[in-house]
Amino acid sequence: MLPNQLPDAEAQCVELANLIRPQLQPNTVLVGIHSGGAWVARRLRELLGLEGEVGLIDVSFYRDDFGEKGLHPQVKPTSIPFDVEDRPIILVDDVLYTGRTTRAAINELFDYGRPANIKLAVLADRGGRELPICAEFCAWQAELDDAEELVLVPAEDGRLQWRCDGHA
Repeated sequence: MLPNQLPDAEAQCVELANLIRPQLQPNTVLVGIHSGGAWVARRLRELLGLEGEVGLIDVSFYRDDFGEKGLHPQVKPTSIPFDVEDRPIILVDDVLYTGRTTRAAINELFDYGRPANIKLAVLADRGGRELPICAEFCAWQAELDDAEELVLVPAEDGRLQWRCDGHA
């Protein structure tokens, strides 16, 4: 996919917030998966006008391929600044692909308590699932070649934008 074919990630955040808004409950919290999901969760918090901090989660130690891949060189700390027990959680990531990152994040969330429910919100779903995981909220069904990688990055002005790596 060529860079000029990539959608506006900021507009997708607005679309995602509009999808989430009707299902928000008073005690809903957002948890973003480092790093792209953390950026999207912070943007959603602003767009939805939610109080309090978002939770941030790094799944590096919870990955089922940790033994093969080892520790990611940029591990970020997990921060869940609220009680998850019996709370509705919207787990936020930038890209849903195999489902393994989402599974790892759910495993880690349960170390903090038992949420009332967990719904997944992603900017892009690129298919290729290896686990039975789907997003409740999704702004874009991305069609990419297997060799392509979709990466969310902040621009110099802080706006989120897509980059596609690995195209021929």
